[in-house]
Amino acid sequence: MKLSKRLKHIESLVETNYDHIWDCCCDHGFLGTQLLIKQTAKNIHFVDIVPELIEDIEKKLGQFHPEQKSNWNTHCIDVAKLPLTIHQGKHLIIIAGIGGDLMLRVIDAIYRSHSKLEIDFLLCPVNRQFALREKLIELNFSLRDEILIEDKSRFYEILLVSNKVNKDSTISPVGEKIWQSNNEIQAKLTKAYLNKTLNHYQRIRQNNANNSERVVAAYRNVKLKD
Repeated sequence: MKLSKRLKHIESLVETNYDHIWDCCCDHGFLGTQLLIKQTAKNIHFVDIVPELIEDIEKKLGQFHPEQKSNWNTHCIDVAKLPLTIHQGKHLIIIAGIGGDLMLRVIDAIYRSHSKLEIDFLLCPVNRQFALREKLIELNFSLRDEILIEDKSRFYEILLVSNKVNKDSTISPVGEKIWQSNNEIQAKLTKAYLNKTLNHYQRIRQNNANNSERVVAAYRNVKLKD
């Protein structure tokens, strides 16, 4: 099983100090299966709302990883309704492959239902990163890490955040670490992503979309760092 470049980078940010890792919108479960094989956490949860996908994952896990049956669970549910309270310990919730607007609504729902739990979120939205970041700031989340990658000619921001307040690790609405580079390839990547993002919001501004002027100004203030 070979992970895509995007999933490999998501996996690289997963630490081993979690009791439960939730691979949400898991599709075919490639990421969660890799985490299971590496024994990254004692409990790996596969979550998707599509019954056929969950049935297929259950079949493959039972066939290829029967010795780890006690270490995985499948859930055919809405991600916003994760049963976190019945699973004690520290949680990592991975959400990738969906739009930023849907992602922020899911995070808001989880936070309001489980604000007293210790939860980290590993996020990779396909769009609307600025809106997602602003929601995380509104919820007083803190930043643990962020990276910028390109996979199959598409740019992705990957954010590792925590629901614990940390005034020394605040989240920027446009990002900070993602604009830093230590080699020529990454420097070209950050420049291309900044140009693409600015062009996108400038087109929106021309159509008189609400709030776009503020977003354009924020990205114009980004300073690329070598």
